[in-house]
Amino acid sequence: MQSPSPQQPQPQQPQQAWQQAPHQAQVPHQQGGPAGGAAGAPPVYGDRSPTTFHQVAMGRVMRIGRALENELVVSDLQVSRLHAEFTATPDGRFQIRDLGSHNGTYVNGQPIPKSGTVLLGPTDIVGVGHSTFRLVGDRLEEFVDTGEVSFSARHLTVTVDGGKQILKDVSFGVPEKSLIAVIGPSGSGKSTLLKALTGYRPANQGDVLYDNRNLYKQFAELRQRIGLVPQDDILHKELTVKKALKYAAKLRFPADTTEAERQQRIDEVLGELKLDIHKEKKVTSLSGGQRKRVSVALELLTKPSLIFLDEPTSGLDPGMDRDVMQLLRGLADDGRTVLVVTHSVAELAICDKLLVMAPGGSVAYFGPPEEALNFFGYTTWADVFSAFENYRDYDWAGRWRGSQHYQMYAADIDAVAAQPVHMPSPQQMRPPKPQGWGSQLWTLIRRYVSVIVSDKGFIGLMLVLPAVLGIVSTVIPADSGLGFGPERNRLINKDAGMILLILAVGACFSGAANSVRELIKERVIYERERATGLSRSAYLMSKVIVLGVITALQGVILAAIGFGARAKLPTEGVLLEEYPVVEMTLVISAFGFTSMMFGLVISALVKTAEKTMPLLVMFAIVQLVFTGVLFQLHDSPGIEQIAWLMPSRWAVAALGTTAQLNVVAPWDPDNLDGLWDHTAGQWVTDMGVLLGIGVLCGFVVVRLLRRHEPEVMRK
Repeated sequence: MQSPSPQQPQPQQPQQAWQQAPHQAQVPHQQGGPAGGAAGAPPVYGDRSPTTFHQVAMGRVMRIGRALENELVVSDLQVSRLHAEFTATPDGRFQIRDLGSHNGTYVNGQPIPKSGTVLLGPTDIVGVGHSTFRLVGDRLEEFVDTGEVSFSARHLTVTVDGGKQILKDVSFGVPEKSLIAVIGPSGSGKSTLLKALTGYRPANQGDVLYDNRNLYKQFAELRQRIGLVPQDDILHKELTVKKALKYAAKLRFPADTTEAERQQRIDEVLGELKLDIHKEKKVTSLSGGQRKRVSVALELLTKPSLIFLDEPTSGLDPGMDRDVMQLLRGLADDGRTVLVVTHSVAELAICDKLLVMAPGGSVAYFGPPEEALNFFGYTTWADVFSAFENYRDYDWAGRWRGSQHYQMYAADIDAVAAQPVHMPSPQQMRPPKPQGWGSQLWTLIRRYVSVIVSDKGFIGLMLVLPAVLGIVSTVIPADSGLGFGPERNRLINKDAGMILLILAVGACFSGAANSVRELIKERVIYERERATGLSRSAYLMSKVIVLGVITALQGVILAAIGFGARAKLPTEGVLLEEYPVVEMTLVISAFGFTSMMFGLVISALVKTAEKTMPLLVMFAIVQLVFTGVLFQLHDSPGIEQIAWLMPSRWAVAALGTTAQLNVVAPWDPDNLDGLWDHTAGQWVTDMGVLLGIGVLCGFVVVRLLRRHEPEVMRK
């Protein structure tokens, strides 16, 4: 039977389907009135009763933390051993003081300064890890977030530059322990919706409510309870499953957690997801479905109550698709709310609710998945998606709002008027770092070294590349050296500049090749870790240190081969007078380092890894041209000034200073290149500018990294 087009009247829905609609699955509209016991107090967890009560006596200090010596022990790895304390003031009021906790102490969702104190009012709510506290008289009520939380979006609208709306008035609500699927054609705003729901890119209008708490206004606290699994794997495939989770736990848990505590949590997650037998395997050796389980395991380390997944079944065969969806069903049944964006429609029946997005970013349907096809009047999802494409200008959202399904499943959520988003200050929204800068840096360095050591191909390339480039420099005959003959002022080596050029370009290519893919290949990992409190500067510095050491060693290999083949070498340096070869080796390593920093700029700039190689080749060729050896650069107006921006110009100038190119191979004996003067001051200037360009590249990378971060993390 031919399915009706959208222009035709909405088909009559079978009465039986309405009678079977599970009324219990609806989320009641709540006006934000009192809950949990205290009259006039804001809701903490919907209308739940407190998990437990504690008596607070006047004049008594009640410390909160993970350690057993606290008066109030919170068994949560997100909580520091000594986290905070309640104390009474002389006038009978209470205050909360942070004890230098790693993940912060929050009052009404806003972080208080580390080691700071805040006076509490009768309606104030204190957040510590997954627990929330409220003072009612002399009684302290504790609410523990065990994962069974409701979640709703109200009138989410996202507008981009030019006033175009890519998400239009999206409202829906889901109860606790639910699995919700989001489907829709390309251009329907699924990715934008996911960013709005997680707080990565807050909507311009509307609210996201985490159990009646505004996610945007309390993001710093609530982000600890939200897990996000992007479409691409958020782990290093060269590491074993156990080691990948080990470093993730080290970065996400407070610095005072012990190795045993972290390992216990890792073992719990591996057991829950049935990954025990794979923990010693490299991630790259796992199947697509198993890798997705590891990504989920990484997010489960911190026990999130709400988990979002973006296309977790993309690229998987039907069997793995089913396994992943059944995994998500199990996560929801265990007491979590799970929302998955997917293109696969094969396993929608196991979901509690289905959200269908229409072209343009509006809601076309929200309700039980088994009633969706009947609602649209088609027999297959292929027909529904074809209708979306063929009738892009049709008012799908209006059809939805005029339906009986809307009255049953969304009208109560949609009834609240749309409100503009009044965001707290960036400092209030930005979550604290669970680790200190130095601790993060050390963990990142160890992880990066582990990744490199695990990649035998990369290690081999790092050793072979400078060796081959050094050997290439020996093509110039050995008797063509860099030194002088018996008559010092008599030029005997027209090839000196060319030898230095080959060695310098070899260092340039090696250094840039080391780093040109490093940031782009980890972009998804960086985005997710940045949202959990990773320091941007610590992340970049870990790359600079590890790659800098590797590049410096490559420079030594390159110089050892290139200079070792020469019969004639400079007899004196400008700073290290007796060791001119060491002086030139330092320059080659410094040029490799600056080129490595340029490689990081390229890696942070491009959108895909495929674009890095053409830019790498272009960079190397440009450096070759502006060395000052192929043609005369000094006294060339315009070209000389452009050359000052090129690290190769200063690198070859420093080499030429030691090798005395103004004597050995001058362009014009009557018009010498000032950057080649054989003086200590000129050598220091050349090296200083060369390294300064590398440092400047570091600042550029920092700015470029901001583009790939959650909006709330940008400074």
